Amino acid sequence: MSGVQHREVSADDDGMRLDRWFARHFPQLGFARLQKLIRNGEVKVDKAKVQTSTRLTEGQTVRIPPIDDPDTVRPFRVNEEDVRFLKDLILYEDDDLYVFNKPHGLAVQGGSGTTRHMDGLLKNLPNKQGEAPRLVHRLDRDTSGCLVVAKTAAAAKHFGSVFRSRSARKIYWAVVAGNPSPRQGEISCFLAKQQTTDGEQMVVVRNGTPGAVHSSSYYSTTDTASRRFAWVTLKPVTGRTHQLRVHMAQLGTPIIGDPRYFNIENWQEAPGLAEGLHLHARRIALPLRNGKKIDISAPLPPHMRQSFEALGFDPDRFDAQNVDPEQGA
Repeated sequence: MSGVQHREVSADDDGMRLDRWFARHFPQLGFARLQKLIRNGEVKVDKAKVQTSTRLTEGQTVRIPPIDDPDTVRPFRVNEEDVRFLKDLILYEDDDLYVFNKPHGLAVQGGSGTTRHMDGLLKNLPNKQGEAPRLVHRLDRDTSGCLVVAKTAAAAKHFGSVFRSRSARKIYWAVVAGNPSPRQGEISCFLAKQQTTDGEQMVVVRNGTPGAVHSSSYYSTTDTASRRFAWVTLKPVTGRTHQLRVHMAQLGTPIIGDPRYFNIENWQEAPGLAEGLHLHARRIALPLRNGKKIDISAPLPPHMRQSFEALGFDPDRFDAQNVDPEQGA
């Protein structure tokens, strides 16, 4: 590549850090070299100087200086072990997309101290044009299950629109402390980000609070283990950060293993319960570019299978596909 480029930030990249944006679109550019270019003011966003941590917004224009000199280029070599790892996670694949069963504990994107994540691993599955697959939605690090990834820019645009228009049907399974009351319903409230000593956290706020965004989810109690635990099926309408975790805590039945939103005093675990967040993206249904629809389910991760067995929940008895989200799932 030679000469200066100007590239508009897509909706798929909205909110992404500048260094991660370069890692996605220019994987041959080393991080140290990128930092130098930024320090020298050669990389700009909307003609303004930036930092590696600058968050991008859809519609902004990124200035990319010439990066074709030998000192800049960092050749990327496919890691065959990572390729095998990713292929073992594939639930569905066609010419446009993958649906992966993301493991519990694997981050979707990098961050402070996070070196292994899905966005980085996907570079090992380049398409015919040599481009890495693109994330079109997100899951929390400790949430397992269905993760949709586009193979091309055109597919990313389509599926990005599908998620923004809420045309994708998403169903989650969770194990919570206590029994929801009522057994099914809708949780609707405003959320805002708050910085804590442990990092970013979402809190329930009044409408009109600076930074407040509306959030809505349906829930339904699928099964219970006495009054202490419940298996809940969740359908998010909006897609806010930590939304389902906050909503269940707001209902008074926080998700088991949630390090941020589980605040029940004097709560005692049951024998046999596994550690870790008990939230799983069980099922996703969405329209393809050819007009057809797919409907994919992901099996439970090992730690949730262990807890289901300990609590007497049968995942084969109440399948996600039998739940009608319009009736409160």
